[in-house]
Amino acid sequence: MALTNTLFSGLSGLDVNQQKLNVVGNNIANVNTVAFKATRVLFKPQFYVTDSGGTQPTGDVGGTNPSQRGLGAVVGALDKNFAPGSIESTGKPTDLAIDGDGFFIVKGSEQRYTRDGSFRLNTNNQLVTSGGEFVQGYAIDENFNVIGGQLTSISVPIGTLTTAQATSTATLKGNLSASGVVAGGASILGTQYLTTVGGGPVTASTQLTDLSDATAPATPIFTVGQTFTLRATKGARTLESADFTVGAASTLQDLMDFYRQTLGINTSIPDDGNPATPTPGVTLETDSGNPNSSRLVITGNLGAENAIQIAVDGFQASGQVRPFTFSETTNAAGIASNPNGESVRATFVVYDSLGTPLTVTVTAVCESKSTSGNTWRFLAETANSTNGNRAIGTGTLTFDSGGKLLVAAGNTISIPRDGTGATSPLNITLDFGNVTSLANTAVGSQKSELALQDENGAPIGRLASFSIGVDGIITGVFSTGITRTLGQLAMATFSNPQGLIDRGGNMYVEGANSGAAVIGTPGTLGAGKIISGSLELSNVDLSEEFINLIIASTGFSASSRVISTSDQLLTELLNTSR
Repeated sequence: MALTNTLFSGLSGLDVNQQKLNVVGNNIANVNTVAFKATRVLFKPQFYVTDSGGTQPTGDVGGTNPSQRGLGAVVGALDKNFAPGSIESTGKPTDLAIDGDGFFIVKGSEQRYTRDGSFRLNTNNQLVTSGGEFVQGYAIDENFNVIGGQLTSISVPIGTLTTAQATSTATLKGNLSASGVVAGGASILGTQYLTTVGGGPVTASTQLTDLSDATAPATPIFTVGQTFTLRATKGARTLESADFTVGAASTLQDLMDFYRQTLGINTSIPDDGNPATPTPGVTLETDSGNPNSSRLVITGNLGAENAIQIAVDGFQASGQVRPFTFSETTNAAGIASNPNGESVRATFVVYDSLGTPLTVTVTAVCESKSTSGNTWRFLAETANSTNGNRAIGTGTLTFDSGGKLLVAAGNTISIPRDGTGATSPLNITLDFGNVTSLANTAVGSQKSELALQDENGAPIGRLASFSIGVDGIITGVFSTGITRTLGQLAMATFSNPQGLIDRGGNMYVEGANSGAAVIGTPGTLGAGKIISGSLELSNVDLSEEFINLIIASTGFSASSRVISTSDQLLTELLNTSR
């Protein structure tokens, strides 16, 4: 009976050491497998036969210990070693390694977990494993903000995703010369005197088809259907032309509004109380000698850069029809056209929410000087307003006696974009923080300098590349240079990773003893950080595995010797009994 037990004990030794050899062989085979986790074999005694349970000490006997005989060994456990492996740089942006605890989440036929970050993009630009499972994470909303909570497949649409960025801030730089002259004059342009057909008085509500030249009151100067084109210059720059079509109900006020809007005359500037300062706008001025005769007077904003000129053919229809001719004049207050004063202009491009480029001009004019500093007024205009009004904002810049900007008032401009599909209005904050007002004694009239330093808008661009941060945020870089968040990778941690079930292929699923997956983002809830362009190597220690190989093979040989020895003894016993 004892010899038979010995045979089975030796057999159990063969079995457990053979399993250890299998595990060691698997570890060695996967020494170069990405993120492979080595396994170790733990043995334990199979069970014991108790011949004597032992006795307690008495007054006569000191007690005896139990007498037990073992019947071999069994595999007690196969433990995964989830210690992180070394991290190797690959330079491929879809290769990801986890620095710390946690698992990537992937989904195919079921939700699985892996530390193998050798991902790639499929034909649909989805991030997938080498086996085709979809890498899970969090999507973004229409404003490129990460939507947490609901896992989804990660997509990186290289070459297909397009976007644009509306300008919200434009930063200007330069120096508004403190040596310049305070502006006190503006362009004043007047037409010939007008009356109505038949010689009646003219008002803003007079229909255009009733207007006539005061020198020829019987002949109307407008007819329904005529289209007139206004061409003008402002501060030595040519303005974009605009058309006005005479309708059956068109009034003189409609034409006056057209002039004001097309010429970009800003009428929202507060009155400074100085009667010598021209009031900007388009007005109707009655002839002091003839109350039935009036003329149109166009008064521009202060400063040489706001000087308006309209040539003889500056307002005409086809066939060289010219109802008006404009010339420099005086207004009713007797103020003559005199667009003087230190001023400077900066023209730059901004973008609406669809990426449409819009040209904006900012003109700065010296408004006042004092011992405490200078005040400049800026006026913004654009030809891209959908309501036809070129003037889009005005404000003041107040500098201290050291030329440093103290206050920028009214520095948010608004561009109407109705009917374009873009967000309307487009509001832009003008940042004048890098503008000074110091003396400049340079020769010439242009002593001030103003230019765009930066603006945060961008035209339409295609997704050109991407990167993944340590927090799992996927950032896309577009051809225009702007960046946008494209999503965020999710990670899972377990209270007992060794309780996971290995599905093969570096994939794990929840086990009965692993605990539920705690899903979050990299760097949170105990999860490690992500290192992009890198892969985690196998954590197999070859020197240790070779030692285990020797130990297992020695154990296997010794167990086989136990069996062969028992066989010899049984043979000798049988020979003796004959």
